[in-house]
Amino acid sequence: MKLNITNLLIVIGAVLLTAAGSLAQSNTEPKSSNDMPDCPMMKKDNSGSAMSMSECPMMKKDAAKAGTGMSNMNHDQMVMKNGEKAMGFSQTATTHHFLLMADGGAIQVEANDPNDSVNRDAIRRHLTEIAKQFADGIFTTPFAVHGKVPDGVPTMDKLRADIAYSYEETPNGARVRIKTKNPDALAAIYEFLRFQIDEHHTGDPLEPGK
Repeated sequence: MKLNITNLLIVIGAVLLTAAGSLAQSNTEPKSSNDMPDCPMMKKDNSGSAMSMSECPMMKKDAAKAGTGMSNMNHDQMVMKNGEKAMGFSQTATTHHFLLMADGGAIQVEANDPNDSVNRDAIRRHLTEIAKQFADGIFTTPFAVHGKVPDGVPTMDKLRADIAYSYEETPNGARVRIKTKNPDALAAIYEFLRFQIDEHHTGDPLEPGK
């Protein structure tokens, strides 16, 4: 009787080990890129194909946790610190605005001191690049600042052919004007701008100006 029970346990153990091995193998097998949406963060390669979500370093579950796992106060401090590093200018000596408009919106940054040419020029360099990057579907800077994919970004990337980004200088800084005639793209732009308003605590209106 003892021998039969022992043999039975050995057989059950072998079956369980085989099943576990098959499951582990199926979980590690790469999925076809055709089954995964494109990564909205990374440049497309020369063939025009995009990195899939499974490959995208910005979209992995642990990516948003890098340097986070903190309270709201610490998150705000992280946004300030990351913003200064990613944008190349002081976050306390400048003011951000995210403006919703009937045809899209604008990202506007100004140096607080009209005589502060250092931050003013840095703002202009940064927003010149942002206009180009967003037009190409590259949103690495907002991810680097906030530690997560901003609301609206996947759709803005998907519909980037329907969105126009232009750079404009202002007296103390610059802005990126965002325009579209596509209703779905417009809704995504509003999502993105509202996300930024909340993250940066700018107090800008959450509805388009008339």
